[in-house]
Amino acid sequence: MADFTHFDRTGAAVMVDVSNKEPTARVAVARASVFMRPETLVLVKSGGVKKGDVLAVARLAGIMAAKRTPDLIPLCHPLQLSAVSVDLAIDDGRSAVDIEATCKLSGRTGVEMEALTAATVAALTVYDMCKAVDRGMIISDVRLVHKSGGKSGTYEAPR
Repeated sequence: MADFTHFDRTGAAVMVDVSNKEPTARVAVARASVFMRPETLVLVKSGGVKKGDVLAVARLAGIMAAKRTPDLIPLCHPLQLSAVSVDLAIDDGRSAVDIEATCKLSGRTGVEMEALTAATVAALTVYDMCKAVDRGMIISDVRLVHKSGGKSGTYEAPR
């Protein structure tokens, strides 16, 4: 089992030193889902939510969140992201909005936290925009599904 990287020998929290790592192309993909009542999903699809276009606002919120990750998570490195995409899809059968966030860069450390932050903030934004009509929504299944680049190589989440 690997050791935790954000603690020194005495157990104090530290930012990982990546200065000796070679930059590589890195990609991370994270997903989340927001489950809601079917009538709430109808409002989202039809543009009937008073606050506006839920999916468009959530997409922008996720992109902005990826860029602000080191401001939110104390030991994250500030990164020069080269691309961030946040895609939202409606699943009528599950009465859910599914979110997929992808972050890319060429650098010395990975972008998993940025992708996870983007997916989570997009989900929170869906909740915020719809809470006036459905406070029982559930944000679920937030997870890293893919990462590539760096010394540890590629990770694919089990299906």
